[in-house]
Amino acid sequence: MRKALVVGIDHYPHITPLAGCVNDARAVKAMLDRHADGSVNFGTRLMVSTGPQDVFTRKELKEAVRELFADDSEVALFYFAGHGYIETTGGYLCAGDCESGDDGLALSEFMTLANEGKAKNKIMMLDSCYSGALGTSFINRDVSEISDGMTILTASTKGQYAAEVNGGVVFTGLLLHALGGAAANLLGDVTPGAVYAHIDQSLAAWGQRPVFKTNVHRFVSLRRAEPPFLLQDLRRISELFPRAGFEFPLDPAYEPTHETADPAKNAVFAILQQYHRNGLLVPVGAPHMWHAAVESKAVKLTALGEHYRRLAVKGLI
Repeated sequence: MRKALVVGIDHYPHITPLAGCVNDARAVKAMLDRHADGSVNFGTRLMVSTGPQDVFTRKELKEAVRELFADDSEVALFYFAGHGYIETTGGYLCAGDCESGDDGLALSEFMTLANEGKAKNKIMMLDSCYSGALGTSFINRDVSEISDGMTILTASTKGQYAAEVNGGVVFTGLLLHALGGAAANLLGDVTPGAVYAHIDQSLAAWGQRPVFKTNVHRFVSLRRAEPPFLLQDLRRISELFPRAGFEFPLDPAYEPTHETADPAKNAVFAILQQYHRNGLLVPVGAPHMWHAAVESKAVKLTALGEHYRRLAVKGLI
């Protein structure tokens, strides 16, 4: 069982309203609901506030968080887009009834609910100001409060605002891009670590910086994107390259436009070209794959290709 609680708040009756958080929450829900092939992914509960008719309170937010983490689901994911607040005693997520900020859901309370919950993997994504304070002890600032199976990804550090560009929130835009496939590995899996790497690489050194904290034995997949080629073709990498350092020999018959073209070799060459396009192999002594074939050169695996060859040998693809 994979559960997600997705929260977006634009309407704040007592503090400055926001724009775009509800749209971001709806976009995140749509991305999490299903994998790229249309199969079911997360069972998602959406809580949004667009106006006076749908304001929800701190108590309601807290109870929804409690329910998210309470049972023994395989993955429990929380996403929040809205106001954040911080002071010397700790940080807060601002629900719709907030009047001052420190009357929101305390991050310490949130962490207690998460840490004591039975969910095996707990993933928290916060797109709010000062969100990097999540998981930090305000009694001992050098101590983190992250239990086993927990991952935290936030838009900014505990001292930064969450930035917007052209009316859109930077962090969630990059998150959606990552979940859509930009952070997927060659199996199509998008992990929290890959999402962080994608966001981190997309932001400049002097501006908003994302925060990533984790205590896991292995990453879970947040979503399966469309893999760049058929997995049965990827599995053949250990057949075509039977040992580390092996160079696969080519000849003109592999090139389909050559007068000596061999259909069986052409089929293998098509797979090798896919490997090349995805950074798994390089020609040896030739500038391009075409030259490698017509000049009877060879191809060899890159470090990434060797990684996937080892996975295939172990039956992990």
